[in-house]
Amino acid sequence: MRADQRGAGASSPVGTGAFGVGGQQAARFNRETDRRLRRAMGVALVCSAVLVTGVLGVVALKVHQVRLSYRLDTLRASRAAVEERTRLLHVELATLRSLARIEGMARTELGMVPPGRQQVRLAREFVTGGSAAAALSPPRTAAADRPRGGEARAR
Repeated sequence: MRADQRGAGASSPVGTGAFGVGGQQAARFNRETDRRLRRAMGVALVCSAVLVTGVLGVVALKVHQVRLSYRLDTLRASRAAVEERTRLLHVELATLRSLARIEGMARTELGMVPPGRQQVRLAREFVTGGSAAAALSPPRTAAADRPRGGEARAR
């Protein structure tokens, strides 16, 4: 048993106190901080934080790139569909604007017939120089300018 653990009333010839048993000083550990070690650990912590932040930034950029890639593929597919639809609408518009189609529908659905020779008159043309002779000339007709299918054969 150690001297300090003995009964409270018992006294030993050798004093206990700051100097332990036998007059030796008790070993107290007073640890001084090593500033170099603390600084090295701080630098390592900061470097690790920068490295982790950099890696997380790269990962976030890659994830964003993948999302944008999927969105770009979707937009390309929808653009192709829109371009195809636009092409089809242009073809349909050209078909609907066809004069032969309009003339055929006018004859079949509306019962229209081609105009007679005297039914078509051209508006007076713009006369340069104010010549009154050109303004007084007999009116020209569209039917007189171009031969008809039946009239061309008769000539």
